[in-house]
Amino acid sequence: MTMLASASHSGPPTPVAEQELRERSRRYGFRDGACQAITQGSGEQYLSAFALLLHANAFQLSLLSALPQLIGTGAQLASVKLLRWFTDRKTLIHTGTIGQALAWIPIVLFPLLFREHGPELVILGTALYFACSQFTMPTWNSFIADHLDQHERGVYFARRAKIMASLSFAALCTAGWLLSLWQHHPLAWIGFALIFTLAGAARLASAMALAQVEDVHHVAHVEPQQGFRKFLVATSRSFRQFLVFSGLMHAAVLIAGPFFVVYMLRDLHWSYLTYGTWLAAGILGQLVTLEAWGQFADRYGNKALLTVTGFMVPFLPMLYLAGTNFGFLVAVNFLGGVTWGGLALGLQNYVFDAVRQVDRAKAVATYSTINAVGWCIGAFTGSWLVGILPSHIAMAPVSVQLTSNLPLVFFISGVLRLVVSTGLLRSFHEARDVEQAPFQQLLWDLPFLKTIAPFVAGHLSRASK
Repeated sequence: MTMLASASHSGPPTPVAEQELRERSRRYGFRDGACQAITQGSGEQYLSAFALLLHANAFQLSLLSALPQLIGTGAQLASVKLLRWFTDRKTLIHTGTIGQALAWIPIVLFPLLFREHGPELVILGTALYFACSQFTMPTWNSFIADHLDQHERGVYFARRAKIMASLSFAALCTAGWLLSLWQHHPLAWIGFALIFTLAGAARLASAMALAQVEDVHHVAHVEPQQGFRKFLVATSRSFRQFLVFSGLMHAAVLIAGPFFVVYMLRDLHWSYLTYGTWLAAGILGQLVTLEAWGQFADRYGNKALLTVTGFMVPFLPMLYLAGTNFGFLVAVNFLGGVTWGGLALGLQNYVFDAVRQVDRAKAVATYSTINAVGWCIGAFTGSWLVGILPSHIAMAPVSVQLTSNLPLVFFISGVLRLVVSTGLLRSFHEARDVEQAPFQQLLWDLPFLKTIAPFVAGHLSRASK
């Protein structure tokens, strides 16, 4: 995400002017999300494929997933510290956004100039990109949350995520098509140069839109002077347990995360267009359910949302043991998009609800740091498993020869996700007052089930007569 703006005024705005500024800031949140979606769909989603084109190995792909996140988290922590002394938030955002756009130049250029060090240079360029990106994240989250009532955040962020999913879906498909045109050409890197240029241009467009935005506050929020350790101690036990859950879930997920691109492109020999279609299925799953997830979270709470999706997400990677049919795997990733859309929304909004307004930027930075540590542990554990697991399963009387050992890595990731959800979801509680409902009602209000429930109920009613 990219942070919104703050400008100085000679005095506090009138209520009407303040409302207009709030609406303008919210609209910018949507525009920024649209630009970010294009960057993600045409750029971020294909970074691993670019590294694979440059002959990256499993460990290097793990580094590509983990190191930029860890460095980006350091940039988040630095940005929170900087906000104590630097009051012009708009300049901070603009600088980070421009830096993020320009980072695509070394990502493309240096690996092509020095091919013998191509994977390492992609990793370093990606680290620079995420450092600029995440530098702005804590204040952006704090800012936008200030402009929303606690019971409307779910709908707002779901609508923003829906816009992002729509454009990311289109960007993914377009980028996959462009890459497929050059896939078997000696200059296959041209396709990546084109889509990464589009990604950089989208971030520049976001920076231009930012110029029209002002903050409703005539002074910036000044963060408390306590350090991160004291801040964490001062938070509730429930929030700390939530952080443990989030960090361990990210670790379990990243055991599998970096290696789907290897499985699809190397082991199954998919084209870039086919791979892009698989990626787009996950985005489509988010697109059709995010609004419903937002309504669910606003009504029943983010803890309920995390509970439901936390017990769905472990079974997704296990399904990759069931077959290699393209249609089946696309359906699995569509279901993954449905599930991850809800889980990500619940994780993000729980942070906003669980801490004081003045602590939100620091809470987001702390949350991101713990996730990044889990991200690194999971990615490196996954690369270790890739090196030791067999591709043949022999348990009498069953003997199965897999395409590679990666489906076993995915299965282990799923088992660990289930362990995390089973062990930790009961350790923290909802952070705000919400409607209480039995588990059966929660199930009927899930996306898809809510839509088909009237038809199922009608069918059962007629069958009982």
